[in-house]
Amino acid sequence: MGYDYISVPLFTTLNEIIKKGYTLSATQYKSFNIPNKNAKPLSRFLDRELKRSDLGNEVGSDCYVEESGYSFIKTKALQPESFLLDVTKESVQCVTPQSYIPMTLKKGDILISKDSNVGEIVILDKDYQNHMLCGGLYRLPVTKLKYYLLAMIKSDVFRQQIDFLVPRGSTIRHGKTKFLDCLIPLPNKNSNETICFVELLMRAIINKEIAIKQRHSQILDEIQTELVGNQCKKGFVYELPKISEIMALDRMDSALYSEEFKKKEFLITNYKNGYQSLTEKGYRGIRGTSLENNFIKNRIDSDVFVEGFYKLIIPTNITRYGTVAKTTFIGTSTKLKTIKQKDIIFGGEGYGKGKSFVVIEKEDNIATNYHGIRITNKKEETLTSIIFVKCMLTYLREHGLIDSYGVGGNGGHFAPAYFYLAKIPNFPNEKQSEIAKLYYNPMAKYDASACNLDSFIEYDNLFNETAGIYDLDKSMKQLKALLDDAIRNIVEDREVAIQFSLATSTKNED
Repeated sequence: MGYDYISVPLFTTLNEIIKKGYTLSATQYKSFNIPNKNAKPLSRFLDRELKRSDLGNEVGSDCYVEESGYSFIKTKALQPESFLLDVTKESVQCVTPQSYIPMTLKKGDILISKDSNVGEIVILDKDYQNHMLCGGLYRLPVTKLKYYLLAMIKSDVFRQQIDFLVPRGSTIRHGKTKFLDCLIPLPNKNSNETICFVELLMRAIINKEIAIKQRHSQILDEIQTELVGNQCKKGFVYELPKISEIMALDRMDSALYSEEFKKKEFLITNYKNGYQSLTEKGYRGIRGTSLENNFIKNRIDSDVFVEGFYKLIIPTNITRYGTVAKTTFIGTSTKLKTIKQKDIIFGGEGYGKGKSFVVIEKEDNIATNYHGIRITNKKEETLTSIIFVKCMLTYLREHGLIDSYGVGGNGGHFAPAYFYLAKIPNFPNEKQSEIAKLYYNPMAKYDASACNLDSFIEYDNLFNETAGIYDLDKSMKQLKALLDDAIRNIVEDREVAIQFSLATSTKNED
């Protein structure tokens, strides 16, 4: 929200120092102040006091296994950009049956972190059978105003309080149950309608996150089904690499010659309509500009748009679904390489390796960093075919092939020089269009400005049925802006306009 509600005193007194237990830590003398005094601590919103049974349990790393029917949810599964669990191999770990402690996690349960990323919160989108929480996570016993609380806890006003109550600086932050002391402001004007408005926005945002995950799974399933169902008669037989193959690839990485890799790649190379490499299809990669200070000489970073600044999309901020979780802006006198409409932004290494995003709309001054690769095509490729290539890159990443292509095998960088390794099957145009529409549907136009509290959810659900990942994310960002605006007005004790259009949502009484 961009507002700071932490007050820092210019001086303190000896009596105050004694009252604080003689601590000289500056953070202990800060105070939290918001204009809206109608605020209650989070603990007052719970159905009952927290119990030990609401807290997860720790298991030793010796209980981690590659596969089992039981899983362990870590604090890193709670991420600031999402209201749902971020399920990865690192965030949700398989454990031995002997170490598993049942918790019966249900759809709609709210989880909050007390350690590490203190105060981070998610809501479960489904029942998580045979899953347990780690010792850093609580399940909150809350049924009333659940979605209002979720919106407030995810907001900057709650985050500022957490940073105030649990100071940064330690290697691992331990918040215990201090999050329960954080104040939740309630609206004073049109209270019932405003709370309903906030909860409707929150539900709609969650529904869109769920729909994005579903479209992502559909894309992977559609590609897999097309490949498996249209194989040539030749069956897979693993053979050790020949000297000629090693010489042709000019690579000694074991991953490229492993049975697992060969079996996965065989689905593409044995596809009845053939395939082409990324380079054979005319695609080439161009590294983004290095943004190190010693290279670009000067830079000014901003979280909000500034006239003349570059819009920065970097691989670490691209999600596995092909959306951008966060955009920042950078001002510099150095001319940066820019990205055009119909380009693909692709992560070459590190945390963002293999993640990709298509620039659907025409925008000026989009840049990326050196880890970001601009994938472009000199041919007059259609937007549909470009989106399909992006979907195939996602498929290759999800199936571990991008990791194998990288120099050094698993974990290595996947530079443009190795694009010839990435194989794209020649799917029929109709199938490409069907898959591409799951990412972007040009017919899906979102305009909820005519909606009211009674009609909004029905309109929003109908839109979600046909929208692609890009469309869902774009509309979700609009709703998040509305939600941020509403929360800011509640905190500032101003009236919230019940409008589903950002341009008319704020009633500023200043």
